[in-house]
Amino acid sequence: MKILITGATGLIGKELGRELVGRGHRVLALVRDPKGVASHLPFPAESFSWREALSETPSKAFLEALAGVDAIVHLAGEPIADGRWTTARKRALRESRVDLTQALVGVARAHMPKLKVFVQGSALGIYGERGDEELDAGSEVGSGFLPNLVRDWEEPSLELARNSPRDAESVGEPNNEPSNEPGAVRVVALRTGIVLARQGGALAKMLPVFRRGLGARLGLSGRQWMSWIHLADIVGLICWALETPSVKGVIEGASPNPVRNAEFTKVLCKTLGVMQAPPVPALALRALFGEMADVLLESTKLLPRRAQELGYRFRFPSFDLAMQDLVSPLRGRIYEKLEEQWVPVPVEKIWPYFCDEKNLESLTPPMLRFEVLGKSTPEIQTGTLIDYRLSLNGLPFGWRTRIEDWVPNRKFVDSQIKGPYSLWHHTHEFLPLAGGTLMRDRVFYRLPMGILGDLAASWKVVRDVDAIFQFRRKVIHEKFGAPAEKT
Repeated sequence: MKILITGATGLIGKELGRELVGRGHRVLALVRDPKGVASHLPFPAESFSWREALSETPSKAFLEALAGVDAIVHLAGEPIADGRWTTARKRALRESRVDLTQALVGVARAHMPKLKVFVQGSALGIYGERGDEELDAGSEVGSGFLPNLVRDWEEPSLELARNSPRDAESVGEPNNEPSNEPGAVRVVALRTGIVLARQGGALAKMLPVFRRGLGARLGLSGRQWMSWIHLADIVGLICWALETPSVKGVIEGASPNPVRNAEFTKVLCKTLGVMQAPPVPALALRALFGEMADVLLESTKLLPRRAQELGYRFRFPSFDLAMQDLVSPLRGRIYEKLEEQWVPVPVEKIWPYFCDEKNLESLTPPMLRFEVLGKSTPEIQTGTLIDYRLSLNGLPFGWRTRIEDWVPNRKFVDSQIKGPYSLWHHTHEFLPLAGGTLMRDRVFYRLPMGILGDLAASWKVVRDVDAIFQFRRKVIHEKFGAPAEKT
Protein backbone atom coordinates (compact mmCIF):
# COMPACT_ATOMS: atom_id res chain seq x y z
CA MET A 1 0.00 0.00 0.00
CA LYS A 2 0.92 3.64 -0.39
CA ILE A 3 0.16 5.25 2.97
CA LEU A 4 -0.05 8.94 3.79
CA ILE A 5 0.99 9.77 7.37
CA THR A 6 0.40 13.06 9.14
CA GLY A 7 2.46 13.58 12.28
CA ALA A 8 5.25 11.47 10.73
CA THR A 9 7.96 13.35 12.65
CA GLY A 10 6.33 12.68 16.03
CA LEU A 11 6.97 9.88 18.51
CA ILE A 12 4.41 7.47 17.05
CA GLY A 13 4.86 8.62 13.45
CA LYS A 14 8.58 7.82 13.33
CA GLU A 15 8.12 4.34 14.75
CA LEU A 16 5.13 3.68 12.52
CA GLY A 17 6.76 4.87 9.31
CA ARG A 18 9.83 2.71 9.87
CA GLU A 19 7.64 -0.32 10.61
CA LEU A 20 5.45 0.22 7.55
CA VAL A 21 8.42 0.62 5.21
CA GLY A 22 9.95 -2.52 6.72
CA ARG A 23 6.72 -4.34 5.81
CA GLY A 24 7.04 -3.25 2.20
CA HIS A 25 4.65 -0.27 2.18
CA ARG A 26 5.43 3.14 0.63
CA VAL A 27 5.03 6.25 2.79
CA LEU A 28 3.99 9.80 1.95
CA ALA A 29 4.44 12.33 4.78
CA LEU A 30 2.34 15.47 5.15
CA VAL A 31 4.33 17.83 7.39
CA ARG A 32 4.49 21.48 8.40
CA ASP A 33 7.79 22.11 6.62
CA PRO A 34 9.38 19.50 4.33
CA LYS A 35 12.76 21.25 4.48
CA GLY A 36 15.15 18.98 6.36
CA VAL A 37 12.51 16.35 7.09
CA ALA A 38 14.36 13.60 5.22
CA SER A 39 17.33 13.81 7.60
CA HIS A 40 15.04 13.39 10.63
CA LEU A 41 13.03 10.39 9.50
CA PRO A 42 14.22 6.80 10.05
CA PHE A 43 12.58 5.73 6.81
CA PRO A 44 12.25 6.96 3.20
CA ALA A 45 9.20 9.10 2.46
CA GLU A 46 7.90 11.57 -0.09
CA SER A 47 7.34 14.71 1.98
CA PHE A 48 4.91 17.52 1.21
CA SER A 49 3.76 20.59 3.13
CA TRP A 50 0.34 21.05 4.69
CA ARG A 51 0.29 24.28 2.66
CA GLU A 52 -0.15 22.11 -0.43
CA ALA A 53 -3.09 20.32 1.14
CA LEU A 54 -4.76 23.61 2.05
CA SER A 55 -4.02 25.30 -1.27
CA GLU A 56 -6.69 25.83 -3.92
CA THR A 57 -4.02 25.13 -6.56
CA PRO A 58 -1.85 22.20 -5.38
CA SER A 59 1.22 21.34 -7.44
CA LYS A 60 1.11 18.65 -10.11
CA ALA A 61 3.65 16.56 -8.15
CA PHE A 62 1.47 16.68 -5.03
CA LEU A 63 -1.68 15.68 -6.91
CA GLU A 64 0.14 12.82 -8.62
CA ALA A 65 1.40 11.58 -5.24
CA LEU A 66 -2.08 11.74 -3.70
CA ALA A 67 -3.68 9.89 -6.60
CA GLY A 68 -1.88 6.71 -5.61
CA VAL A 69 -2.66 6.80 -1.87
CA ASP A 70 -4.42 3.67 -0.57
CA ALA A 71 -4.53 4.58 3.15
CA ILE A 72 -4.21 7.51 5.54
CA VAL A 73 -2.93 7.48 9.11
CA HIS A 74 -3.78 10.83 10.68
CA LEU A 75 -1.69 11.53 13.80
CA ALA A 76 -1.11 15.29 13.57
CA GLY A 77 -2.23 17.64 16.34
CA GLU A 78 -0.90 19.98 19.02
CA PRO A 79 -0.08 18.16 22.30
CA ILE A 80 -3.06 18.39 24.63
CA ALA A 81 -1.12 18.43 27.91
CA ASP A 82 1.61 20.94 27.01
CA GLY A 83 0.55 23.95 29.07
CA ARG A 84 -2.48 25.73 30.50
CA TRP A 85 -5.67 25.77 28.48
CA THR A 86 -5.89 29.48 27.82
CA THR A 87 -8.38 30.74 25.27
CA ALA A 88 -5.59 30.95 22.69
CA ARG A 89 -4.39 27.45 23.56
CA LYS A 90 -7.87 25.98 23.20
CA ARG A 91 -8.20 27.64 19.82
CA ALA A 92 -4.83 26.21 18.70
CA LEU A 93 -5.84 22.72 19.87
CA ARG A 94 -9.07 22.92 17.92
CA GLU A 95 -7.43 24.26 14.77
CA SER A 96 -4.69 21.61 14.79
CA ARG A 97 -7.10 18.73 15.35
CA VAL A 98 -10.61 19.51 14.13
CA ASP A 99 -9.81 22.02 11.37
CA LEU A 100 -6.86 20.07 9.94
CA THR A 101 -8.86 16.84 9.98
CA GLN A 102 -11.66 18.54 8.05
CA ALA A 103 -9.09 19.81 5.55
CA LEU A 104 -7.56 16.36 5.18
CA VAL A 105 -10.97 14.81 4.57
CA GLY A 106 -11.58 17.39 1.85
CA VAL A 107 -8.26 16.53 0.21
CA ALA A 108 -9.06 12.83 0.43
CA ARG A 109 -12.45 13.31 -1.22
CA ALA A 110 -11.07 15.45 -4.03
CA HIS A 111 -7.72 13.85 -4.83
CA MET A 112 -7.50 10.27 -3.49
CA PRO A 113 -9.62 8.01 -5.72
CA LYS A 114 -7.88 4.83 -4.51
CA LEU A 115 -8.33 5.55 -0.78
CA LYS A 116 -9.68 2.52 1.11
CA VAL A 117 -8.59 2.99 4.74
CA PHE A 118 -8.47 6.00 7.06
CA VAL A 119 -6.96 5.44 10.53
CA GLN A 120 -7.72 8.39 12.78
CA GLY A 121 -5.62 9.06 15.86
CA SER A 122 -7.95 9.90 18.74
CA ALA A 123 -7.79 10.01 22.54
CA LEU A 124 -9.46 8.56 25.61
CA GLY A 125 -10.08 12.13 26.73
CA ILE A 126 -13.40 11.75 24.92
CA TYR A 127 -14.78 9.91 28.00
CA GLY A 128 -13.91 12.54 30.62
CA GLU A 129 -13.98 11.82 34.36
CA ARG A 130 -15.57 8.38 34.90
CA GLY A 131 -14.29 7.16 38.27
CA ASP A 132 -14.12 3.35 38.46
CA GLU A 133 -16.47 2.77 35.50
CA GLU A 134 -15.09 0.25 33.01
CA LEU A 135 -15.09 1.82 29.55
CA ASP A 136 -14.67 0.48 26.04
CA ALA A 137 -15.28 1.49 22.43
CA GLY A 138 -19.05 1.43 22.89
CA SER A 139 -19.19 3.61 26.02
CA GLU A 140 -20.91 6.99 25.95
CA VAL A 141 -18.72 10.04 25.54
CA GLY A 142 -18.31 12.57 28.33
CA SER A 143 -18.90 16.32 28.46
CA GLY A 144 -16.62 19.31 28.80
CA PHE A 145 -13.88 20.89 26.73
CA LEU A 146 -11.73 17.81 26.11
CA PRO A 147 -14.53 15.30 25.38
CA ASN A 148 -16.12 17.82 23.01
CA LEU A 149 -12.78 18.46 21.30
CA VAL A 150 -12.07 14.78 20.74
CA ARG A 151 -15.61 14.09 19.52
CA ASP A 152 -15.36 16.90 16.97
CA TRP A 153 -11.85 15.68 16.04
CA GLU A 154 -13.17 12.22 15.17
CA GLU A 155 -16.27 13.37 13.31
CA PRO A 156 -14.77 14.53 9.98
CA SER A 157 -12.98 11.25 9.32
CA LEU A 158 -16.19 9.29 9.86
CA GLU A 159 -17.67 11.14 6.92
CA LEU A 160 -15.29 9.26 4.66
CA ALA A 161 -17.55 6.21 5.08
CA ARG A 162 -19.92 8.13 2.82
CA ASN A 163 -20.63 5.22 0.46
CA SER A 164 -21.37 2.85 3.33
CA PRO A 165 -24.01 4.28 5.70
CA ARG A 166 -23.65 1.28 7.98
CA ASP A 167 -19.95 2.11 8.54
CA ALA A 168 -20.74 5.70 9.46
CA GLU A 169 -23.49 4.66 11.88
CA SER A 170 -21.79 1.68 13.54
CA VAL A 171 -18.89 3.31 15.32
CA GLY A 172 -18.19 1.32 18.45
CA GLU A 173 -20.52 -1.57 17.56
CA PRO A 174 -18.33 -4.70 17.28
CA ASN A 175 -20.80 -7.00 15.55
CA ASN A 176 -21.27 -5.13 12.25
CA GLU A 177 -19.50 -6.56 9.23
CA PRO A 178 -17.29 -4.26 7.11
CA SER A 179 -18.90 -2.94 3.95
CA ASN A 180 -17.93 -4.35 0.58
CA GLU A 181 -19.64 -1.61 -1.38
CA PRO A 182 -17.48 -0.09 -4.15
CA GLY A 183 -15.85 3.17 -3.12
CA ALA A 184 -16.41 2.70 0.61
CA VAL A 185 -13.66 3.96 2.91
CA ARG A 186 -13.00 1.87 6.00
CA VAL A 187 -12.55 4.27 8.95
CA VAL A 188 -10.84 3.34 12.22
CA ALA A 189 -10.67 5.73 15.20
CA LEU A 190 -8.00 4.71 17.74
CA ARG A 191 -8.83 6.19 21.14
CA THR A 192 -5.36 6.15 22.62
CA GLY A 193 -4.27 6.12 26.25
CA ILE A 194 -0.98 7.47 27.60
CA VAL A 195 1.71 6.30 25.16
CA LEU A 196 4.79 5.12 27.06
CA ALA A 197 8.26 5.32 25.49
CA ARG A 198 11.75 6.23 26.68
CA GLN A 199 12.46 8.47 23.71
CA GLY A 200 9.48 10.81 24.00
CA GLY A 201 5.96 11.43 25.22
CA ALA A 202 4.72 11.43 28.80
CA LEU A 203 7.27 8.98 30.24
CA ALA A 204 10.24 10.90 28.84
CA LYS A 205 8.90 14.05 30.54
CA MET A 206 8.45 12.20 33.83
CA LEU A 207 11.91 10.62 33.96
CA PRO A 208 13.97 13.74 34.85
CA VAL A 209 11.61 14.41 37.76
CA PHE A 210 11.61 10.81 39.01
CA ARG A 211 15.41 10.49 38.68
CA ARG A 212 15.79 13.26 41.26
CA GLY A 213 13.46 11.55 43.73
CA LEU A 214 10.70 14.07 43.06
CA GLY A 215 8.24 11.68 41.43
CA ALA A 216 4.94 11.56 43.33
CA ARG A 217 1.39 10.43 42.93
CA LEU A 218 -1.02 13.10 41.70
CA GLY A 219 -3.72 14.03 44.17
CA LEU A 220 -3.59 12.86 47.77
CA SER A 221 -5.12 9.45 47.10
CA GLY A 222 -3.70 8.68 43.64
CA ARG A 223 -6.76 6.48 43.03
CA GLN A 224 -7.52 7.81 39.54
CA TRP A 225 -7.19 5.22 36.78
CA MET A 226 -4.50 5.70 34.15
CA SER A 227 -5.03 3.91 30.84
CA TRP A 228 -1.69 3.47 29.11
CA ILE A 229 -0.15 1.72 26.11
CA HIS A 230 3.41 0.79 25.17
CA LEU A 231 4.73 2.52 22.03
CA ALA A 232 5.26 -0.88 20.38
CA ASP A 233 1.57 -1.71 20.86
CA ILE A 234 0.12 1.53 19.52
CA VAL A 235 2.28 1.06 16.41
CA GLY A 236 1.16 -2.57 16.29
CA LEU A 237 -2.49 -1.56 16.56
CA ILE A 238 -2.19 0.93 13.70
CA CYS A 239 -0.49 -1.61 11.40
CA TRP A 240 -3.10 -4.20 12.36
CA ALA A 241 -5.91 -1.73 11.64
CA LEU A 242 -4.43 -0.90 8.24
CA GLU A 243 -3.91 -4.50 7.19
CA THR A 244 -7.00 -6.20 8.69
CA PRO A 245 -10.17 -5.66 6.60
CA SER A 246 -12.50 -6.61 9.48
CA VAL A 247 -11.29 -3.75 11.68
CA LYS A 248 -13.42 -0.60 11.54
CA GLY A 249 -15.03 1.97 13.81
CA VAL A 250 -13.72 2.86 17.26
CA ILE A 251 -10.88 0.75 18.63
CA GLU A 252 -9.40 1.13 22.11
CA GLY A 253 -5.73 2.14 22.04
CA ALA A 254 -5.00 1.08 25.61
CA SER A 255 -3.49 -1.95 27.34
CA PRO A 256 -5.73 -4.59 28.97
CA ASN A 257 -4.44 -3.59 32.43
CA PRO A 258 -4.89 0.07 33.37
CA VAL A 259 -3.40 1.08 36.73
CA ARG A 260 -4.24 3.63 39.37
CA ASN A 261 -1.94 6.63 39.58
CA ALA A 262 -0.57 5.45 42.95
CA GLU A 263 0.41 2.08 41.42
CA PHE A 264 1.87 3.78 38.33
CA THR A 265 4.07 5.93 40.56
CA LYS A 266 5.10 3.05 42.82
CA VAL A 267 6.12 0.71 40.00
CA LEU A 268 7.96 3.45 38.09
CA CYS A 269 9.96 4.42 41.18
CA LYS A 270 10.72 0.79 42.04
CA THR A 271 11.86 -0.05 38.52
CA LEU A 272 14.00 3.08 38.32
CA GLY A 273 15.41 2.46 41.81
CA VAL A 274 14.41 5.79 43.38
CA MET A 275 12.30 6.98 46.30
CA GLN A 276 8.82 8.47 46.00
CA ALA A 277 8.19 12.08 46.97
CA PRO A 278 5.11 13.18 48.97
CA PRO A 279 1.90 13.36 46.88
CA VAL A 280 1.05 16.53 44.97
CA PRO A 281 -2.35 17.90 46.10
CA ALA A 282 -5.00 18.49 43.46
CA LEU A 283 -5.20 22.15 44.48
CA ALA A 284 -1.51 22.62 43.68
CA LEU A 285 -1.92 21.00 40.25
CA ARG A 286 -4.90 23.22 39.46
CA ALA A 287 -2.95 26.29 40.58
CA LEU A 288 -0.12 25.31 38.23
CA PHE A 289 -2.07 24.09 35.20
CA GLY A 290 -5.58 25.47 35.56
CA GLU A 291 -8.28 23.55 33.69
CA MET A 292 -5.64 21.35 32.01
CA ALA A 293 -4.98 19.72 35.43
CA ASP A 294 -8.12 17.68 34.76
CA VAL A 295 -6.06 15.59 32.31
CA LEU A 296 -3.80 14.60 35.23
CA LEU A 297 -6.52 14.05 37.81
CA GLU A 298 -9.42 12.53 35.90
CA SER A 299 -9.99 8.80 36.16
CA THR A 300 -10.46 6.87 32.91
CA LYS A 301 -10.42 3.06 32.96
CA LEU A 302 -10.43 2.08 29.29
CA LEU A 303 -10.36 -1.64 28.45
CA PRO A 304 -9.51 -2.89 24.91
CA ARG A 305 -12.47 -5.23 24.64
CA ARG A 306 -13.14 -4.53 20.97
CA ALA A 307 -9.47 -4.65 19.96
CA GLN A 308 -9.09 -8.05 21.61
CA GLU A 309 -12.39 -9.40 20.27
CA LEU A 310 -11.21 -8.54 16.76
CA GLY A 311 -7.94 -10.36 17.33
CA TYR A 312 -5.23 -7.92 18.40
CA ARG A 313 -2.67 -9.46 20.79
CA PHE A 314 -0.74 -7.05 23.00
CA ARG A 315 3.03 -7.37 23.25
CA PHE A 316 3.02 -5.55 26.60
CA PRO A 317 -0.28 -6.31 28.34
CA SER A 318 0.91 -5.63 31.92
CA PHE A 319 2.34 -2.46 33.40
CA ASP A 320 5.17 -4.31 35.17
CA LEU A 321 6.25 -5.85 31.87
CA ALA A 322 6.15 -2.47 30.12
CA MET A 323 8.21 -0.82 32.87
CA GLN A 324 10.81 -3.61 32.76
CA ASP A 325 11.21 -3.04 29.04
CA LEU A 326 11.19 0.76 29.13
CA VAL A 327 12.71 1.78 32.44
CA SER A 328 14.93 -0.99 33.80
CA PRO A 329 17.78 -0.14 31.34
CA LEU A 330 17.95 3.30 33.01
CA ARG A 331 18.29 2.01 36.55
CA GLY A 332 21.41 3.22 38.34
CA ARG A 333 21.35 6.80 36.99
CA ILE A 334 21.87 5.69 33.39
CA TYR A 335 20.81 7.95 30.51
CA GLU A 336 20.05 6.90 26.96
CA LYS A 337 20.46 8.63 23.63
CA LEU A 338 18.79 6.99 20.62
CA GLU A 339 19.18 8.35 17.09
CA GLU A 340 17.90 6.81 13.87
CA GLN A 341 18.54 8.13 10.38
CA TRP A 342 17.81 6.64 6.97
CA VAL A 343 20.08 7.34 4.01
CA PRO A 344 19.51 6.22 0.40
CA VAL A 345 22.85 4.42 0.19
CA PRO A 346 23.43 0.68 0.70
CA VAL A 347 25.30 -0.49 3.78
CA GLU A 348 28.31 -1.63 1.76
CA LYS A 349 28.99 1.95 0.63
CA ILE A 350 28.63 3.45 4.11
CA TRP A 351 30.61 0.95 6.15
CA PRO A 352 34.09 1.90 4.78
CA TYR A 353 33.57 5.46 6.02
CA PHE A 354 33.31 4.18 9.60
CA CYS A 355 36.32 1.90 9.20
CA ASP A 356 38.56 4.99 9.24
CA GLU A 357 38.68 6.35 12.78
CA LYS A 358 39.86 9.75 11.51
CA ASN A 359 36.38 10.32 10.06
CA LEU A 360 35.10 10.59 13.62
CA GLU A 361 36.69 14.03 13.68
CA SER A 362 34.42 15.29 10.88
CA LEU A 363 31.36 13.83 12.66
CA THR A 364 32.06 15.79 15.85
CA PRO A 365 31.19 19.48 16.38
CA PRO A 366 34.25 21.78 16.13
CA MET A 367 33.58 23.17 19.62
CA LEU A 368 34.74 19.84 21.09
CA ARG A 369 38.17 20.08 19.41
CA PHE A 370 38.01 16.34 18.92
CA GLU A 371 41.23 14.69 17.74
CA VAL A 372 42.07 11.02 17.12
CA LEU A 373 45.49 10.19 18.54
CA GLY A 374 45.84 6.59 17.39
CA LYS A 375 44.71 2.99 17.68
CA SER A 376 46.19 -0.26 18.98
CA THR A 377 45.77 -2.35 15.79
CA PRO A 378 46.41 -1.56 12.11
CA GLU A 379 42.74 -2.14 11.28
CA ILE A 380 39.76 -1.70 13.56
CA GLN A 381 38.49 -4.99 14.94
CA THR A 382 37.04 -6.42 18.14
CA GLY A 383 39.41 -5.47 20.97
CA THR A 384 40.95 -2.43 19.26
CA LEU A 385 41.76 0.48 21.59
CA ILE A 386 41.36 4.00 20.18
CA ASP A 387 42.69 7.14 21.89
CA TYR A 388 41.26 10.64 21.47
CA ARG A 389 41.41 14.01 23.10
CA LEU A 390 38.70 16.60 23.25
CA SER A 391 37.49 19.67 25.12
CA LEU A 392 34.26 19.77 27.13
CA ASN A 393 33.16 23.24 28.23
CA GLY A 394 36.73 24.43 27.82
CA LEU A 395 38.26 21.59 29.88
CA PRO A 396 40.64 19.16 28.10
CA PHE A 397 39.99 15.41 28.44
CA GLY A 398 41.67 12.26 27.25
CA TRP A 399 39.34 9.50 26.01
CA ARG A 400 40.11 5.86 25.32
CA THR A 401 37.54 3.45 23.90
CA ARG A 402 37.57 -0.27 23.33
CA ILE A 403 35.80 -1.84 20.36
CA GLU A 404 33.67 -4.45 22.12
CA ASP A 405 32.14 -5.87 18.96
CA TRP A 406 32.93 -5.42 15.28
CA VAL A 407 30.67 -7.03 12.67
CA PRO A 408 31.46 -5.69 9.17
CA ASN A 409 28.49 -4.19 7.32
CA ARG A 410 26.27 -4.76 10.36
CA LYS A 411 27.36 -3.08 13.60
CA PHE A 412 30.12 -2.10 15.98
CA VAL A 413 30.10 -1.33 19.69
CA ASP A 414 32.53 0.90 21.58
CA SER A 415 32.85 1.49 25.33
CA GLN A 416 34.76 4.21 27.15
CA ILE A 417 37.50 2.80 29.39
CA LYS A 418 38.98 6.21 30.23
CA GLY A 419 37.28 9.56 29.85
CA PRO A 420 34.80 12.11 31.21
CA TYR A 421 31.88 9.71 31.82
CA SER A 422 31.59 6.97 34.40
CA LEU A 423 29.88 4.92 31.64
CA TRP A 424 29.66 5.35 27.87
CA HIS A 425 28.48 2.38 25.81
CA HIS A 426 27.68 3.15 22.16
CA THR A 427 26.11 0.67 19.71
CA HIS A 428 26.19 1.62 16.01
CA GLU A 429 23.90 -0.43 13.77
CA PHE A 430 23.59 -0.39 9.99
CA LEU A 431 20.36 -2.03 8.86
CA PRO A 432 19.28 -2.52 5.22
CA LEU A 433 15.94 -0.81 4.59
CA ALA A 434 14.15 -0.02 1.32
CA GLY A 435 17.34 -0.07 -0.76
CA GLY A 436 19.16 2.22 1.66
CA THR A 437 20.47 2.04 5.22
CA LEU A 438 18.85 2.70 8.56
CA MET A 439 21.63 3.96 10.83
CA ARG A 440 20.80 3.46 14.49
CA ASP A 441 22.94 4.86 17.32
CA ARG A 442 22.11 3.89 20.88
CA VAL A 443 24.21 5.27 23.71
CA PHE A 444 23.87 4.43 27.40
CA TYR A 445 25.85 6.81 29.59
CA ARG A 446 26.24 7.82 33.23
CA LEU A 447 27.70 10.97 34.72
CA PRO A 448 30.55 10.97 37.26
CA MET A 449 30.16 11.98 40.94
CA GLY A 450 26.96 10.04 41.52
CA ILE A 451 23.80 11.92 42.33
CA LEU A 452 25.77 15.16 42.71
CA GLY A 453 26.82 14.91 39.10
CA ASP A 454 23.21 14.33 38.09
CA LEU A 455 21.93 17.30 40.03
CA ALA A 456 24.70 19.64 38.92
CA ALA A 457 25.12 18.82 35.25
CA SER A 458 22.62 16.31 33.85
CA TRP A 459 20.45 18.98 32.20
CA LYS A 460 23.48 20.40 30.36
CA VAL A 461 25.03 17.06 29.44
CA VAL A 462 21.75 15.79 27.96
CA ARG A 463 21.50 18.96 25.90
CA ASP A 464 25.15 18.69 24.77
CA VAL A 465 24.78 15.04 23.76
CA ASP A 466 21.69 15.98 21.74
CA ALA A 467 23.68 18.74 20.00
CA ILE A 468 26.50 16.33 19.14
CA PHE A 469 24.11 13.91 17.47
CA GLN A 470 22.27 16.69 15.63
CA PHE A 471 25.61 17.75 14.15
CA ARG A 472 26.41 14.16 13.26
CA ARG A 473 23.01 13.78 11.59
CA LYS A 474 23.65 16.86 9.44
CA VAL A 475 27.09 15.66 8.31
CA ILE A 476 25.81 12.19 7.41
CA HIS A 477 22.87 13.66 5.52
CA GLU A 478 25.19 15.87 3.47
CA LYS A 479 27.82 13.15 3.00
CA PHE A 480 25.53 10.43 1.74
CA GLY A 481 23.25 12.59 -0.37
CA ALA A 482 19.64 12.13 0.69
CA PRO A 483 17.28 13.18 -2.12
CA ALA A 484 16.03 16.75 -2.04
CA GLU A 485 12.77 17.32 -0.16
CA LYS A 486 9.71 18.57 -1.99
CA THR A 487 8.22 21.95 -1.15
